Amino acid sequence: MRFVQSCLILALTLPSGFVFGAVVTSAPVPFEWRGADFRGYLAKPAKEGEARPAILIVHDWMGPRAYFEEMARKIAGEGFAAYVADVYGMDTRPANTQEAAQAAGKLRGGDRSELRARAAKNLEVLRAQEGVDPSRVIAIGFCFGGTTVLEMARDGLDLTGVVSFHGNLESPRPVSREGAVKAAVLVLHGDSDPYVPEGEVQEFQDEMRKVRADWEMVKFGGAVHSFTDPAADSPGARYDASAARRAWAVFRDFRDELFAR
Repeated sequence: MRFVQSCLILALTLPSGFVFGAVVTSAPVPFEWRGADFRGYLAKPAKEGEARPAILIVHDWMGPRAYFEEMARKIAGEGFAAYVADVYGMDTRPANTQEAAQAAGKLRGGDRSELRARAAKNLEVLRAQEGVDPSRVIAIGFCFGGTTVLEMARDGLDLTGVVSFHGNLESPRPVSREGAVKAAVLVLHGDSDPYVPEGEVQEFQDEMRKVRADWEMVKFGGAVHSFTDPAADSPGARYDASAARRAWAVFRDFRDELFAR
């Protein structure tokens, strides 16, 4: 697949603190699975060389869109391959929160087997891309995507790490076997998130302790749901520039430590 070269000179900065520092190439990655069409999006540094560690980005309930593609390009500007997963499929692109709730609900409901399978397929697609080191992949997700990457960890996928940004923490299939979680787990959580009650937080922590996972949780005081999303502007889901900046800094430290191993 030919990549479209983006000669963007580096003045753009995500509110999270990412600085776009290199020329990158980017392009859609269409694939078919179980009779349905999907479209991921891959960005990577334009300079050819050794296979690079990768960040798999799982979208929120609004689906894969320009916001996450921009995020992927900025991560690529830091020297990594970055892939925006498509968990929904091309026939599902929510136009509003009502449609988003319906789309996310279909995958979050039940035992989440379909959600786990779609996430695993996107990981497979990413690993097959030229210039990607398949042995070094961290999956990050936002809200619905945060829930998804935690399910990837619970499913025992062979990932370097997973990072949940303000995702829900409960699962209909909590892991119970020691050693089942292979990925290092980082949860970045708004301490005042009204959609994730304290009981859910405690249950998640107990789950991770029980199976002796490599995990950590960082809570941001006063932050609610969606605190990294500049478009979030409701009482329970609101952007918090300070919490977002700190969360991305924690993520970068986590990423750099894991990829250096």
